[in-house]
Order: sequence, then structure tokens, then C-alpha cells
Amino acid sequence: MNDTVISHYKTRLEEYQPIVGSNIIDELKLLGSHLAGRKVQNINSTFSGGGVAEILARIVPLLQQLGIDATWDVIQGDDAFFNVTKKFHNALHGRDESITTDDLDIFMETSRRNNESTALDADIFYIHDPQPIMLIERKKSLGGKWIWRCHVDVSHPDKVVWKFLRKYVVGYDATVFSSPEFSQQLPSRQYMISPSIDPLSDKNREISQSVIQSVLDKYGLDNGKPMVVQISRFDYLKDPLGVIQAFRMVRKGIDCQLVLAGGTATDDPESTQVLEEVRENAGNDPDIKILPIPPGSDLEINALQRAATVVFQKSLKEGFGLTISEALWKSKPVVATAVGGIPQQVRNKVTGLLCHSVDGAAYALKQLLSNPDYAAWLGKNGHEHVKQNFLITRHVKEYLLLFLAVDNPSEIINL
Repeated sequence: MNDTVISHYKTRLEEYQPIVGSNIIDELKLLGSHLAGRKVQNINSTFSGGGVAEILARIVPLLQQLGIDATWDVIQGDDAFFNVTKKFHNALHGRDESITTDDLDIFMETSRRNNESTALDADIFYIHDPQPIMLIERKKSLGGKWIWRCHVDVSHPDKVVWKFLRKYVVGYDATVFSSPEFSQQLPSRQYMISPSIDPLSDKNREISQSVIQSVLDKYGLDNGKPMVVQISRFDYLKDPLGVIQAFRMVRKGIDCQLVLAGGTATDDPESTQVLEEVRENAGNDPDIKILPIPPGSDLEINALQRAATVVFQKSLKEGFGLTISEALWKSKPVVATAVGGIPQQVRNKVTGLLCHSVDGAAYALKQLLSNPDYAAWLGKNGHEHVKQNFLITRHVKEYLLLFLAVDNPSEIINL
């Protein structure tokens, strides 16, 4: 386990009490007591970049505080492997990808090496996404309970890729999806657990106006001009070029600026190419800022979201889109496409505005930029929606219930 990553996030469970109440904290402690000493090993493909790593970095320490022997490890892979898994990611979302026999051979050969080299020791193995999926081949020799957590939308996957992965998925004792709509017909139990944000993290906690202004100054942003902000990894499925197109339509009638900020991930080699295309498309437009922000820049992201007039998320496909909950927690009005888990967060015309096209996105942006009272009302509703549904304490509770359900179902009855 990367102890450096984990030790950086040592928020005490009691610190959430002023936000969620003492009853929630007491409930987590009660559930945790039924799992005390149980070993839960999380495995994914990267310690940094992307929502999965961000969630694990926050949740694993909280599970440890509840008496669970929770750990987090990653598999290894080279560029060839991660190029293939990126294709898998896109194909599972339904994007056309050319998956060759060589691609499958690369995936299986790297997975075999990881099966040989990855130290596995737990009562419950929690495997995240397709990259480490073949670790299930060690279930027979190791025993324990195995859960596959799918963080992407596989409601309409490429049939070839899903058929290939499914033969490994069916070996798991349970699967977890972010939304009921994402699930597939499987012989094992399926659970729905939505992702969450940590309100006490550097990315979401309250910060001073002076900190916000220092970040704006750093990037040459005009605090006096309306600002449309999209925070996302540079990925074709986040449609950054569509964001620029919609912004340019809006700017014809409203003087405003656009910020596209995000980073890359070690398991996503395509992101560098996307970033270059975005820069080329933006050209020398002074009102478009492309900000490649490295991992660990959570305070800067926090400041950019709090400085935003409107937060944008124009994804073509989306597993969930935690940047939306981050923005809503800050009471920011959001415009987002109605894909993946986004409609769970954005209730159209209640907690934000949903769109289905570049034209629709531009229209929604114009509505919010020209009607600040309506925008503020949506933001206020959004904050409450996130408080009730998408905070980390709810996420931890559902993890605990999941572990109890797969480890010893009779425990659920006796709670």
C-alpha cells in the first residue's frame, strides 16, 4: 500500500459530525464494530489521477479508523497495457474502438504478470475497474470474498469487450455499479453505490477569498468577468472541444471567459494528446484558459470552482462525474449533459440544468449567466442535494453494508 498517499488523509471521523450529525457517526461506528479486524484489500491501477484514486485516498483511512484492516494497492503496467485499457474504457462506454487480438494478448499477458507479482492477503478483495479484473483467477487458491467495482457506465458496452471481460466478472461474488442503469445481466449479486465527495478535503473545504484571488492571479484570470469553468481530466469523453464550441456561441452575446482545467493520469496515456488538441483549438483566444493542473493541486481546483460563475460538465459519456457534486457543494449553478451518473446529481431545473447538445449547452449557459438569481437558487438546491446524497459518510456506510453482505449475510439481519 502507498502509505504516503494514505497518511496524507487523516481526517478524524468526528470532524464530520458538525456537517452530518452525531447519529450518522454513531451509526458508522456500530457498523464498523461488526467488521472489526476484517482485512479488506482495494486494488486499482493508479494512486493518482481520476476519481477512483481520489475516493480511495479518502475512504481507506476512514475504514481504518472504524477498526477495519483496510489497504490499497495498485497493479503495474506499461504504456502498451494502459493504451489497451483506455480502449476498453472507451468501448465500455459505447464508443467505437478497434480491439485487436494483439490488444487482448497484451492485456492478458500483463494481467498474468500482475497475478504473479501482486501480493494478495485479505478476507475481502475489492477490485476496481477492468485493469486488475484478472486477479480473480487467484480466488480459488486464496479464498475470501471478491467484489468487482465498476466505475464506468456499461449500460451499452461494445459487445466484444464486454464478452471478454464478462468471463472474469462472473467469477466475483458481487459487483458494484454507480447507478442501476449501468448494470448488466449477471449471475452474482449486484449493488448500487454512488461515488461521493469529502467536504473536508482541500478540494471542497471552505477557503478564504484571498486564497481564491491568489489562484486567479496566478493564472491571469479576471475576477470581474463572468467565468465558465470545466474541471476534468483531458479526455475525449469529457468533450473539451464541445465546451469551447458552446462557449464561443455564448460569448457572441455575453462577455465572459472560459477555464478548462484538469490533469492527466498514469493509466490514461491518451490525455496528453487530448490536451494538445484542446490547446490548438483554443489558439490564442485571450478568453480561453487551458490549465493542465498536476495531481495534488486540490486547493487550486477548489478556488477555481468557487470563483466560477457557472460550472460546466459537457461529458459525452460519464461514469458519475464527481466534479458536479464538488461544484454543487459549493452552491455553484451547473450545466451538464444528461449522461451516465450526471442526472443523479443534476435534477433538471431544480439543482442545475441538463443539456443534450452543444446548442442546448450554450442555451443553458446563457440562461444562468443572464439570470444570477435563478443561478443562485439552483446552486442552493444543489448544495442541499449533495449534503443528503453524495457525501463521504454515506459512501462509507454503504461500503460497510456491502462488506457485511458479502462477508457474512447473517450479520445484516442481526444489526
